[in-house]
Amino acid sequence: MKILASYSIKGGVGKTTAAVNLAWLAANEGRRVLLWDLDPQGGATFLLRIRPRVKGGGEALVTGRRELRDAVKASDYEHLDVLPADFSYRNLDLLLDAQKKPTQRLGRLLDDLAEEYDVVVLDCAPSVSLVSESIVRAADLVLAPVLPAPLSVRTLDQLRLFIDATRGPAPELLAFLSMVDRRRRMHRELAAELPMQHSDVSATTVPVASAVEQMGVRRAPIVDWAPSSPAARSFQALWSEVAARWT
Repeated sequence: MKILASYSIKGGVGKTTAAVNLAWLAANEGRRVLLWDLDPQGGATFLLRIRPRVKGGGEALVTGRRELRDAVKASDYEHLDVLPADFSYRNLDLLLDAQKKPTQRLGRLLDDLAEEYDVVVLDCAPSVSLVSESIVRAADLVLAPVLPAPLSVRTLDQLRLFIDATRGPAPELLAFLSMVDRRRRMHRELAAELPMQHSDVSATTVPVASAVEQMGVRRAPIVDWAPSSPAARSFQALWSEVAARWT
């Protein structure tokens, strides 16, 4: 089982969009996929038409009173299950802090599902927290969307430092530029320069597109209903890059 975390220190960069589309692409290949929406806002849960509620909340899952598999819901797509968001996840830091070896807790919970899933996609809230440390500790690969703007690029440096400072085996990092508008000079320059300057930045970029915004209306991955769109092709390229690292 491989664990992919769609994570950024900064919010509003497209991590939920990436998580949902890559989860769908993995499932479409026949892989058994679980998407765990760890963001209390529940964006991925909403997009996949699942009710954002876990019986007993985050406390029941973290303490082990309820097994993860008992909270999993089937999506509308074959091979793709969802462990939905719950508003109680806003307290996950406190719940983890009460556990022994808190940064290992999420990974140990997911270990119990290793025989049931080939890929787990974690959609993570934007933060630097104990939950973030637990996610980094559990993940095999951190997928980090970055906006083509100096402040967002700066958070990528912070993310690298955060991963390096986390105890235990470090996951791979794969960053990519999101919401790219090639009519803008800065966007074009960053799209060309960053992959050459940093080996952990993909040359694949996801364009800014109204079709991506339509995901919230259709409540479905863009790779499902508009597979030939530029954004969908970008997500397909990203997934191919991720999958190639795992073969």
